[in-house]
Amino acid sequence: MTVLVTGGAGYIGSHMVLALIDRGEDVVVLDNLSTGFDWAVLPPARLVIGDIGDGDFVRGVLNDNRIDAIVHFAGSIVVPDSVSDPLGYYLNNTVKSRALIEAAVETGVKRFIFSSTAAVYGMPKVNPVREDAVLDPISPYGSSKMMTEIMLRDTAFAHDFNYVALRYFNVAGADPRGRSGQSTPRATHLIKVASEAALGKRGHLDVYGTDYDTPDGTCIRDYIHVSDLANAHLLALDHLRANAEDLVMNCGYGRGFSVLEVIDAVKRVSGVDFEVRMADRRAGDPAALVAGAERVRERLAWQPQRDDLDLIVQDALNWEERLKTRNTTG
Repeated sequence: MTVLVTGGAGYIGSHMVLALIDRGEDVVVLDNLSTGFDWAVLPPARLVIGDIGDGDFVRGVLNDNRIDAIVHFAGSIVVPDSVSDPLGYYLNNTVKSRALIEAAVETGVKRFIFSSTAAVYGMPKVNPVREDAVLDPISPYGSSKMMTEIMLRDTAFAHDFNYVALRYFNVAGADPRGRSGQSTPRATHLIKVASEAALGKRGHLDVYGTDYDTPDGTCIRDYIHVSDLANAHLLALDHLRANAEDLVMNCGYGRGFSVLEVIDAVKRVSGVDFEVRMADRRAGDPAALVAGAERVRERLAWQPQRDDLDLIVQDALNWEERLKTRNTTG
């Protein structure tokens, strides 16, 4: 059996590839390398360069490699960019996901794991937010992911096809063995950006909004280590191989930290007091998003191994050091 990982040359996707090859799975990565890196796909995983929206090409990949499951990460993920370019996000995240789902159905691939997001909840009235909360996204990014969840639900009803949709909260950290991490030059993830500031890769860090209805006025998020998230995908794959129950689950720790608390953690772990500047709010940012994460623990027996903010920060800092060396040496 072979697993296809779309977007497997990117941040989260590359960690899923590592988790799969670590346990001996046969892995094919499909990525157009628009934001990913070929060096992030480690052997024995095989990289195929192409676009998930090209139906004929994808059908060929699925048939030629005897794919039994798809883990779908490919897509655009920057919330403010989705506000300024909604049509681009609906094309990349929704239209192309539809093409991928169609190719799966046509080639008989029955198992599909989807990289969804907490952004489908918009501005929830209650935190922690659970999977049965009203879906009310406030950004095209969130809407584009919600639409794909709907397509998966309807496809599973109509065809011999099953899926798990995992709604991520804020993913951070890096592979503890230093094999992969967040490498995108324009990344907006807070821990990534703060780590860059601590290591002198940027002159300062901007805090977007200090007047939210939170204890210190800055946004609160639930930060999950990328390796724990990858393990949740492994368990989801095992679940789909064992039975035909569709699942939608949050992936987070059920505890939130404010922007200022995260900055303090990065300064504490790094030992560097970098400059922080206060800025206006960004479009599409809810005040707080914390996962109600009981379902993933109960249904998949998921047990996080790196549920500690300082540990997440340390892994991120370690990766930034490695990335700095990689960029210097070429």
